[in-house]
Amino acid sequence: MEFDSGAGTDGTPGAEQRSAPTGRRGRIVMLVCNGVEGDSRVQKTARSAAAAGWEVVLLGRSPDGRPASWRLGGAQVRLLPVPTPLARPPRAARRPLLTRPLAYGPATAPYRAQRVKAWRDELRTRRAALAADRRSAVYAAARLAGPRAAARLAQRWVGFRTRQLDRGTALRGTGSPLDRAAVAVWRRALEERCWRRLWPALYDFELAYGRTVDELRPDLIHAHDFRMLGVGARAKVRAAAAGRAVKLVWDAHEYLPGVRPWQHDVRWLPAHLAHEREYAPCADAAVTVSGTLAALLREAHGLAEEPAVVLNAPEAHAAATGTAATTDTGAPASAAAGRPGPGSPAPSGTGTGSPDGTDGRDGRDAGDGTDGGDGGDGVPSLRALCGIGTGTPLVVYSGAAAPQRGLGTMVEALAELPEVHTALVVPRPSAGYLRELRARAAELGAAERLHVLPYVPYRQVVPFLAEADAGAIPLHHWTNHEIALITKFFEYAHARLPLVVSDVRTMAATTRETGQGEVFRAEDTADYVRAVRAVLAAPERYRAAYERPGLLEQWTWEAQARTLDRIYARLLHQAAPERPDHQEQPEGDGNADLRGGAREDRAATGRPVRGQGTSGDGRGHRRARGRERQRRGGAVPR
Repeated sequence: MEFDSGAGTDGTPGAEQRSAPTGRRGRIVMLVCNGVEGDSRVQKTARSAAAAGWEVVLLGRSPDGRPASWRLGGAQVRLLPVPTPLARPPRAARRPLLTRPLAYGPATAPYRAQRVKAWRDELRTRRAALAADRRSAVYAAARLAGPRAAARLAQRWVGFRTRQLDRGTALRGTGSPLDRAAVAVWRRALEERCWRRLWPALYDFELAYGRTVDELRPDLIHAHDFRMLGVGARAKVRAAAAGRAVKLVWDAHEYLPGVRPWQHDVRWLPAHLAHEREYAPCADAAVTVSGTLAALLREAHGLAEEPAVVLNAPEAHAAATGTAATTDTGAPASAAAGRPGPGSPAPSGTGTGSPDGTDGRDGRDAGDGTDGGDGGDGVPSLRALCGIGTGTPLVVYSGAAAPQRGLGTMVEALAELPEVHTALVVPRPSAGYLRELRARAAELGAAERLHVLPYVPYRQVVPFLAEADAGAIPLHHWTNHEIALITKFFEYAHARLPLVVSDVRTMAATTRETGQGEVFRAEDTADYVRAVRAVLAAPERYRAAYERPGLLEQWTWEAQARTLDRIYARLLHQAAPERPDHQEQPEGDGNADLRGGAREDRAATGRPVRGQGTSGDGRGHRRARGRERQRRGGAVPR
């Protein structure tokens, strides 16, 4: 199999490549609904499976609509164009006549607004021209008084009708009586199949991915998260009809009833819940990110066995060496701050701080971390990018930027922590929410102490973060925040950072048990300030937690990859290969004794949790319904 375009073995798109040789153990096709880059779990899954001897093809969604292909270790990545005409149903183009009869249509409003702006601009220009010709501003104002008054009136009328449209659209998203009635009717009439009416855009992925999956003739399909589950299940059905047995692994990254809808539409969550309920019984095995979520998925979908837990942990060799490739030998970034290297049980050298290698700059010594040079390992320097030295207190956050992530708490705290700098490492530093945070920091007089930086490649994350003095996880109380140890938790741990964690259930329980940080009340700025001051005052006390034997070793991707490999081998009736470094790991979350009873504590601890579902959002489905769907062969499109 040949691909037209590719990249070098470092995983950077652009250079032409030949396809990987046929895997010794079978072909795995992995499916994800994003552009792969920036999704560390997906990248690590593909890379480790290829290293274990499987032929891996990872199919993702092209962000620019153009096909692309590159190598990721031994895996082949292919990005497919995904046209989305089904994401624009006719109802979205209709005026909200019942709730806002004076509103414009969605396509008309921007046109009218721009026309009236053009009219007023034209009148300003004519007034200036008349004033210049007649040498009289009074004459110009009198001559155009009528047209200017009409333009002002028109602008107010257009603004009113546009606001009516905005309010009608918002009401449609939260659910007008008619919208809620439509959802209820389709759910009752079609049950699990109702997503075809409520959110047909899910079929856009089938039309984009399905034919390619069939042509690849996989032995096993690994479907990442809820959108790809249906694509994998339908491909499995078609393969069976063609006489080929294909196994399906479902990788549930999130608990769908607790997800904040990605679009402001009352149909979104019921439709995606129905889609997941229809196809979950088709999976031959399921994996997820925590023991608590595994139990919830088994109960919701009547799964025959509890999903295996595969933690979002960093790769051990990347954490230990601080390199972007396995052959690099650069010193860990944390050496610049005089503390043990990330992920290693003891101090690992006296190298300089991590330099800035993201743009191939000139290879200077990083010194005190303020010149942003390249010390030879290709990892950017967090402190250099912030423009501060090693003696300046620095708290870092790494991850998605959204109000429910608690970044506002970190910014508000800058007023009470005048000596502390805060770095936000996010996927899109120019996003509107981050502009709001910058503006707020400026109002507080702390603009120079808030640093918004872009992501680095996932294999550089740990050494990059290790230059900070503390890692923050200020999440608000949402269901998915309560039930898992998220990626940044493990990245901070391997960077040996003291943690400042909000009191979301699982991460707070683990932090208290290990002693690796302080817990504060979510959305409480004063308590966050207290926690930051505590960890900055005695950092070695919290870093000592990482010396606990076996703690960081079980929080590595290599341990998680062995679990995945055993699942693949079991489904395809193979024996997992023995490895010299193999250590048997339980097929669980690997840290149940450190979770503060998270497996047993499956209900909220008495406080309201935003995002918690009700019986009407699909959470109350029991095993009997799951078994019934399995008998009916829920993967067949209807």
